[in-house]
Amino acid sequence: MAEAAASHGTHGSGTPDVTKRDFLKLTAAAFAAVGTGAIVWPFISQLAPARDVLALASTDVDIGPVTVGQAITVMWRGKPVFLRHRTPEEIAAAKAVPMSELKDPATDASRVQREPWLVVIGVCTHLGCIPLGQKPTDPKGDYGGWFCPCHGSHYDTSARIRKGPAPANLHVPPYAFTSDRAVRIG
Repeated sequence: MAEAAASHGTHGSGTPDVTKRDFLKLTAAAFAAVGTGAIVWPFISQLAPARDVLALASTDVDIGPVTVGQAITVMWRGKPVFLRHRTPEEIAAAKAVPMSELKDPATDASRVQREPWLVVIGVCTHLGCIPLGQKPTDPKGDYGGWFCPCHGSHYDTSARIRKGPAPANLHVPPYAFTSDRAVRIG
């Protein structure tokens, strides 16, 4: 009986021996898995963001030369970002607005990390237009902030929607002050 078990590749306990065929099957499966991974990986890696997109993930801005009352525009992820060095009058006007008058209620303090700086994405929340108000000669709307002439949205000095069809305030991007003279957006 022991001879019969040995000739069929089993021990007396009924468990099969590990054979050369089992080893070859395991090795072939491992090579197939590695080969499949080597073929599929280029297709998966092309879904990752390109280097130029990753380079735009954050933007450092030198705000040292920006004087009180001046605004600048920088690009971040293909969108304009408005940075305004607000005057004390603009800050006071933004803080004095009752929340009941706002379509999208938000306090000035919730939109600003450090006075007197306001940093917002300069894209109208109605249809994606670029509001006017960055240049000294631009119309700033009825509330002294920004005005979107395409459909008549008016934003105040805290970039909150006050009048017109826009449903929400100008969005505040993720940003941080890296020094007294620099802001990192993104």
